[in-house]
Amino acid sequence: MSESQIWDTVDEYVSARLSPDDEVLRAALRDSRAAGLPEIGVTAPQGKLLQLLAEIQGARHILEIGTLGGYSTIWLARALPADGRLISLEYDPKHAEVATRNLARAGLEKVAEVRVGPALESLPQLADENPPPFDLVFIDADKANNANYVEWALRLTRAGSVIVVDNVVRGGRVTDADTDAPDVRGTRAAIDLIASHPRLSGTAIQTVGAKGYDGFALARVVG
Repeated sequence: MSESQIWDTVDEYVSARLSPDDEVLRAALRDSRAAGLPEIGVTAPQGKLLQLLAEIQGARHILEIGTLGGYSTIWLARALPADGRLISLEYDPKHAEVATRNLARAGLEKVAEVRVGPALESLPQLADENPPPFDLVFIDADKANNANYVEWALRLTRAGSVIVVDNVVRGGRVTDADTDAPDVRGTRAAIDLIASHPRLSGTAIQTVGAKGYDGFALARVVG
């Protein structure tokens, strides 16, 4: 087997035993694919990791930046108590429509809400509502703005909150300090921010799997 085939096989093994899907999750993926959404969302093991992080946090309020078809949103929302709240921000109205249907099918429409529009416009509006601090923030949107999203996450969280930034390795391109690629520059800026900000303690983890070679950053708000 090739290296990528091994990664796929291990993901299938782990998914079957530790993060099995169900008809709701399968339908979310099926409907997203049928609607022509890009297949760039998290895998089942990654979704289960997000759910576990939210459960470990005892999260009651979750912010997601980048909804796509709502697959990761379902994993996260399932960690919430009945009176919890998840707000997911999605730029594309078509993606948001698919995600809203998927959340309704999952029975999560009372705890999970999708807001449509550029996140850098939605975030100030959200801040104006003075919501309770978010216990967990998952950032998985346009990578060029990763540092801006981390800044906003800091404004909307509290000491002890967790911030997860997806896709930070960029197939290894994150090490290229001379690149002009917006996704890499934005990701490097986010990592630099996590490294230097006095209110953040974090790390980044490389991953391989069904979605190839990438990784995520994990930061805790301190102070």
